[in-house]
Amino acid sequence: MFSKLLGNEEVKESLKRLLTSGRLPGSLLFTGEEGIGKKLFALEVAKALVCRNRVGVEACDQCPACKRIDASTFPPFGKLDDDKERMIWSEHADVAMVRPYKQIIRVTPMRELEREANFRPFEGAARVFIVEDAEYMNDQAANALLKTLEEPPATSHLILTTPNPTALLATIRSRCQIIRFAPLAAETIEEFLVKEKKVPESDAPLLARTSRGSIGRALNVNIDDYRKRRQSMITVLKALTLTGDRVQLLHSSEELAAAKDRADYEQTLDVLESLIRDAWALGLGGPAQAIVNKDALSDLQNIANELPSARAAAWLKEIEELRGALEVNLNRKIASDGLMMKLAAA
Repeated sequence: MFSKLLGNEEVKESLKRLLTSGRLPGSLLFTGEEGIGKKLFALEVAKALVCRNRVGVEACDQCPACKRIDASTFPPFGKLDDDKERMIWSEHADVAMVRPYKQIIRVTPMRELEREANFRPFEGAARVFIVEDAEYMNDQAANALLKTLEEPPATSHLILTTPNPTALLATIRSRCQIIRFAPLAAETIEEFLVKEKKVPESDAPLLARTSRGSIGRALNVNIDDYRKRRQSMITVLKALTLTGDRVQLLHSSEELAAAKDRADYEQTLDVLESLIRDAWALGLGGPAQAIVNKDALSDLQNIANELPSARAAAWLKEIEELRGALEVNLNRKIASDGLMMKLAAA
C-alpha cells in the first residue's frame, strides 16, 4: 500500500485520486532524483490495478497477485547477447518492465511492449508496463514507444521513470501525465536507515545528509569510504586556506588521479563540492545544523574563517568545468593537477 512508501505524500494523494476517479491515464511519467522511489511507486500502482481484493483503491498486499509482484526481483541481465533484446516480466503475467542494457534501451524490447500492450489482461483489470530510466531509449526505441502512446490500448498502462525528462522526445512527454517526485527529507531517510536497515545511529545522520534526498544514494554509500575521501579533501581545503602547502596539493592531486574509474573520481569531486558548500554556508553565518558534514564542524569552521565567498564560488565553478571536460575522456592526472593549480590561484 502507498502508506509503506517513504515521502512524497502529495504524489500518493494524486495517485489515489486518479485511481478513485477511474481516470488513471494510460501513460504516466514519473520524474525526480535517482533513488527516491519512482520504481517502487510504479510497482505499487501496478499492484493496485491487478489486486484481487483492493482496500478502497489501494492494493491489499495479501492476495496472490500482490504477493507475486512483491516477490518480483527483476534480476540483472545475463551474459547472453539476446538479454538486451527482451522485456523483463515480473512474477505476475500482467506486469513487465523495460530497462537499459549497458545504458541503452533498444528497439526490440519496445516492440515487444507494443505487441504485449494490445493483449487483454490475463488476471487483473489492466496490464502495466514500466519503462525504467526511459532517458536511455535510442531513437528507434523512442519512436516505437511513441507509436504505442499514440494508440494506447484501453486495458494497458505505461509508466515511464526518469531523473531527466528533458532527455525524452517532447512528443513522448506531451502524451504522458507527469508526476514529479521531490527529494526525501534527511530526517525521513535517517529514520528509515536506523529502523529498517539497522544502520548504526552514529552513521545514519551523515548518510542521510549526504544522500541529497535519495534513499537509493544513502544505501549505496560506503560510510567508511566517504569519511576517508572527506578527510583527504579537508586536507586539500586546509592547504588552500590555512597552510598554503603546495606540496600537499600535489600529493592530493596524485590521490585524486589514482581513482579506479570515472565514477570513483567524480565521487571524490562530490565530496569536495559538499565541503566547499558547507564552509561557504558557515562563512555566511548559516546554522551549523544545516550543513551536510556536521560531524566535521571544527575543521569546516576554521576553513570558513579564511574563505571569501567569491573564492568559494570560483572553486565550485572550476570543479563543474572539470566535470564537463571529463565527458571527453580527459586524462585524469592532467585534470587533477590543473584543478589544484586553479583552486590555488582562485
